[in-house]
Amino acid sequence: MKVSITTARLLPHQGLPFRGHDESENSHNKGNFFEFLNVYSKANEDKNKEQMAVLLCYVDKRGHVLEQFIRIVHVTDTTALSLKEAISAFLFSLNLSLSRVREQGYDGVSNMRGSFNGLKSLILRENSSAHYIHCFAHQLQLALVYVARHNDDADWFFVLLSQSCNIVGGSAKRRDLFREKQTIKVIEELSHGNLETGKGLNQELGLRRSGDTRWGSHYGSVLNLLATFSCVIEVLQIVGKDSPKQDQKTEANRLVKFLQDFDFVFLLHLMKNVLGITNELCLALQRKDQDIENEMALVKVAKDRLQAMRDDGWTCLLDEVSSFCTKHEINIPNMENRFVLQGKSARKAPHITHLHHYRVDIFCAIIDTQLQELNNRFDEINSELLLCMACLNSRDSFRAFDREKLVKLASFYPAEFSDVGLVALSNQLENFIVDVRTMDRFSNLNRLSELASVMVKTNKHITHP
Repeated sequence: MKVSITTARLLPHQGLPFRGHDESENSHNKGNFFEFLNVYSKANEDKNKEQMAVLLCYVDKRGHVLEQFIRIVHVTDTTALSLKEAISAFLFSLNLSLSRVREQGYDGVSNMRGSFNGLKSLILRENSSAHYIHCFAHQLQLALVYVARHNDDADWFFVLLSQSCNIVGGSAKRRDLFREKQTIKVIEELSHGNLETGKGLNQELGLRRSGDTRWGSHYGSVLNLLATFSCVIEVLQIVGKDSPKQDQKTEANRLVKFLQDFDFVFLLHLMKNVLGITNELCLALQRKDQDIENEMALVKVAKDRLQAMRDDGWTCLLDEVSSFCTKHEINIPNMENRFVLQGKSARKAPHITHLHHYRVDIFCAIIDTQLQELNNRFDEINSELLLCMACLNSRDSFRAFDREKLVKLASFYPAEFSDVGLVALSNQLENFIVDVRTMDRFSNLNRLSELASVMVKTNKHITHP
């Protein structure tokens, strides 16, 4: 922590950039902050320890929902079992118990969220009421990142996309050249009657770098590259010819070759459609003022649209890609011919057609992985839990109130509600809603935490425990 703070304070004073263009694990240029930490860690290997930060979220006696950082706990390793034992021991030291936990949340990596041996599963076996609720915006990002990182074709595509953005937008001179090419293109299209004129039309587009922490930014990069494809190629060709740096010339020429290949164009359109399907959901989940009911509906919309795309979207996608290739004079392979991966021996290559490669190995594989990840991360229990909880939203005189769903919510917590208690709860909820709808203090609350606080202030938590 001390090194991180010192580095964060030092770099601006030295006039050094804080972050790099590529902070991925295998990058050789992660930026000064990570490079500094890496050097320090190698020089002080004895000081590196596996540690876990523990935060507790709880409701105090006043009905206030509090979330506090408690302590950094040393762990011998990061296996799920070691983490569970460390958490149990830590809670015991505070006179707390895992049996009182009603929610757990982690960063979503496999040793945390694994369905069988992950930390969340180990705790759930001991306490079935400790439901795993992860930040939904982060879950969607992780689902999308998983597709890119675990599918060779998608991973290759996003690497090329990032490199293209870095080269074209890497200097003020190249950005000016890119804008100039766009202007010429717009004038040319207008003269041929291919563009309409009007307020807000034909705006200048930038080829912004996308960031893994905001996966929705990749969708913007894909759309902009589609709209400015010929301009990007022209700029890369100029850099490949005139750049004073040989490594930049080599990189630019390599990108021109790959970007003008059917493989890249196919993935460009496929990822445009996949990311477009999930974009509204991605934006909705990042809003501070969240509407759980609508967001869960968007999750279902995304799943349904991806499934429909897999079932019936192949022909439309292939036509779209072929049209783009024809416009930009890119060779289109005969789908019935045998497919051989570049650089591989045709004699040893599997006997599959181009149609099989693009439709099965790429199109279906990417969509299937995306659907599987969405189903895993937005599972039925978590979705139902949140939809039921949304029924306590007090807006518009508790318009979302649903007695049956709230009884269902209570059933997720058998330690608090027995079978007899669930039967009694139905009438108790009706008494509660009639009571609070008559009080102005409950009419304009925006959050569940506000409802809890007002109930304590008005002693309604005693009347309706």
